[in-house]
Amino acid sequence: MAKLTPDGMAALPVGRLGLIPLESSEILGERVDKWLVKWRKERDHSALDSFMFEGYQRDTFRIKVENPRFGSGEGKAVVCESVRGDDVYILLDVCNYSLTYSIAKFTNLMSPDDHFQDLKRVIGAIGGKARRINVIMPYLYESRQTIRSDRESLDCATALQELIDMGVENIITFDAHDGRIQNATPLHGFETIQPSYQFIKGLLNHIDDLHIDNDHFMIISPDEGSMNRAIYLANILGVDMGMFYKRLDYSRYVNGRHPIAAYEFLGPSLSGKDLILIDDMISSGDTCLKIASLLKERNCGRIFICSTFGIFTDGFEKFDAAYANGVFDRMLTTNLVYQDPELLEKPYYLSVDMSKYIALIIDTLNHDLSISHLLNPVDRIKRCVQAYRDNGCKALGGQ
Repeated sequence: MAKLTPDGMAALPVGRLGLIPLESSEILGERVDKWLVKWRKERDHSALDSFMFEGYQRDTFRIKVENPRFGSGEGKAVVCESVRGDDVYILLDVCNYSLTYSIAKFTNLMSPDDHFQDLKRVIGAIGGKARRINVIMPYLYESRQTIRSDRESLDCATALQELIDMGVENIITFDAHDGRIQNATPLHGFETIQPSYQFIKGLLNHIDDLHIDNDHFMIISPDEGSMNRAIYLANILGVDMGMFYKRLDYSRYVNGRHPIAAYEFLGPSLSGKDLILIDDMISSGDTCLKIASLLKERNCGRIFICSTFGIFTDGFEKFDAAYANGVFDRMLTTNLVYQDPELLEKPYYLSVDMSKYIALIIDTLNHDLSISHLLNPVDRIKRCVQAYRDNGCKALGGQ
């Protein structure tokens, strides 16, 4: 059987590629589709005229689906073209709060629950006709509820098992809150992908006077949960890392929790060093802004906040004020989740585009090849940093 050659030449795919971006990921889906169309039209292979490559080069790989609603608010899914024998990739953003639907005379904002139900409806509409169904869910549904610590529901594990029971073969997510959730689906594909390379490239593309060495640069974890992210990046860049932990007051409860007595820092001197403060998500932003202010008190240099998911549940006022007061210098989040147009206009904000990376993952999986080299981008990060050291920002365009 033919294989995908290292230079990206076409080879025998699992099935005809089909991309279904739900309305929640419409913009990201368009960008992913453009990359796939571009790459496949550029490929030249002696067997492309064979029936085995039927539909390999097309003007679009998107499959049209609709998610209409009845007046009661109940929904359904309609797949508008045949997907029989296709290798289908469904892309959705469960955090897209900008979408609405009607119930009688009222208008509801779509919640993560609504988006997940629409995903299941699309899988149901496919009806088992596709050769393989893959779900790309950048923010993993209910990923903050993965551990039972009381009489609690295990929503994330339940959701993953629902998808597997409906015939999903692979589930691809980014920066899962707890990667151990893959234990809920031990016999099926589950990948949680870190956007480390994209953060570094995005930062180096916009900041032209960084010195990435142990004397001038450092990686910071805001808590114990993000330590692995910080350690990974610090080791690749060859710099130190530090972390904060919350010292709790166990003598009392406030709103059902032990209150935070203090934030304690573990790590070497920060004096004069530029920092990356890295985390998986910004929700209200209280923690990352508090940590950033504590870092500034330790006489650090510039602070670059990098977070995979920027949810901004409390709006942008506190970030605007913090930036104006010099608490942080730049903020980078990805376009894996909905980005408020107001956010894109902020002078401190840098959007990290993940469409090319997602397209590369889809293209590789469609040929049933390993994506291990895509999940561990050590060499790409090192090449990117070396090009920056040699020639500055202008050298990174083709990285």
